[in-house]
Amino acid sequence: MKFATKAIHAGQHPDPTTGAVMTPIYQTSTYWQASPGEHKGYEYSRGTNPTRKALEDCLAALENCQFGLAFSSGMGATDTLLRLLKPGDEVITGDDLYGGSYRIFTKVYQNYGIKFHFLDLSNPENITPYINDKTKLVWIETPTNPTMRIIDIEGVAKITKAHNILLAVDNTFASPYLQNPIDLGADVVMHSVTKYIGGHSDVVMGALLTNNEQLYKDLFFIYNACGATPGPQDAFLVLRGIKTLHLRMKAHCENGEKVAHFLKNHPKIDKIYWPGFEEHPNHDIAKKQMRGFGGMVSVTLKDADLQETFRIASRFKVFSLAESLGGVESLVNHPVSMTHGSIPKEAREKVGVTDNLLRFSIGVEDIDDLLADLEQALA
Repeated sequence: MKFATKAIHAGQHPDPTTGAVMTPIYQTSTYWQASPGEHKGYEYSRGTNPTRKALEDCLAALENCQFGLAFSSGMGATDTLLRLLKPGDEVITGDDLYGGSYRIFTKVYQNYGIKFHFLDLSNPENITPYINDKTKLVWIETPTNPTMRIIDIEGVAKITKAHNILLAVDNTFASPYLQNPIDLGADVVMHSVTKYIGGHSDVVMGALLTNNEQLYKDLFFIYNACGATPGPQDAFLVLRGIKTLHLRMKAHCENGEKVAHFLKNHPKIDKIYWPGFEEHPNHDIAKKQMRGFGGMVSVTLKDADLQETFRIASRFKVFSLAESLGGVESLVNHPVSMTHGSIPKEAREKVGVTDNLLRFSIGVEDIDDLLADLEQALA
């Protein structure tokens, strides 16, 4: 099946009891057993639930793999993967990544004796000098949050496979519609399902997807034992959101491109970060591994201090000043004070996350209204 068909049908079948076409919300914590241990595949909803299982199968299909786990948040998914590590293990990751990922790496897992190397991963070979017998995981985002760096997934995968190191890719910014890391050699994909996959800013959820059966079993054990599982109502809402993912992503990409070109030529804009520009670093890699350039655009404001940046960020009427991204509505975010506030100033500024940087999540509204709102806010 092709993507649009999978988004609507994968993992979902008419309910055998009633014939309902939409997957029911199985609002139950426990399940009847004919005799001890004799059941229909479900025992207790922390471990698995029919609504959630339908969603997990759908997510796995969209990432062209066999196994999926849905979590109560993207950070719950990240935490579960990191629990595979032991004290003394080392992780290689990027120096430009989501503030929540940086926070859990440095404020939680570093305390348990796990060492993290934050590198410029624009060239996969930058990884090689840091690999040793303690290296167990390489964690990458691409495009990165918020400066849209592009990392060559296939290039990194060749290195990790040669050294038997697990490669995890945070695919949140691209979504499975634009990019499939497992096809490029990744071992596991993480999504903040809250974003493009859910698409309507009404659910918080995460996911891990993999083709490795043993890795899935190891993750499921932690998943069930530690309990970062979502409820069936949220799973139902995400299943509904997925059915329009292909339609929404086309609109996000179209509007994103027009907004990027508008901002590129605006006198108030100093730098612009959008992987669709030929001069964007690793643009050729983006063209190779992605099927579009997405709806995320970041800019720095020319001659703007923190106070002026706050003033502009607060002037929007169609864009909402808010955290998160990937919903049908357009959002403007100030990473330094919002999503990336947990990253030290020196580390932020080293990769371009400065006080005058704004990140835009371009929604699916009428483009004329979005451009008019940008114009009046920047005036």
